[in-house]
Amino acid sequence: MALFIAEEQNHARLLARLLEAAGASTIQSHWSDAVFVWLRRALGLKLELMVLTIAEVVALAYYRVLRDGAGDRLATEVAARLLADERRHVPFHLDRLGEVSGVSRAAWRVLFLGAVLVVAADHGSALRVLGVTRRGFVREAMAEFAAAVSRRPVTNRPAVPSSA
Repeated sequence: MALFIAEEQNHARLLARLLEAAGASTIQSHWSDAVFVWLRRALGLKLELMVLTIAEVVALAYYRVLRDGAGDRLATEVAARLLADERRHVPFHLDRLGEVSGVSRAAWRVLFLGAVLVVAADHGSALRVLGVTRRGFVREAMAEFAAAVSRRPVTNRPAVPSSA
């Protein structure tokens, strides 16, 4: 877990440097982060692992869209590196989580859908610039989630085009 946390901190550093290179600033806080932290801590380790997995799976879709649509060498390289890291994080969390069934699995799907809809709404303009609609992004993330929870490998396919 210590290595995972260190890697996530490195992701934050890389993204901050990428924004800095583009002349943009970082934000100090966002309501979605407060909700994410609250959910992680709300009901124990199992929910925390479920919420972490949700974040990692949404990141898979987001970093693939960024990698494939950025049109900037540095952004593409950073996104590809983050995507490769997240590909390893999802099985790591799923292994620690163990089997999820019944009501817990249904609740997990609802939480995932809520999270991905928030990201799609909040990042809609960025997704558009990257050539993906909100709906296309949601579909892509949902496919990632379905593959992850069924433990099927997902190929490193390109992002859904904006016409989808």
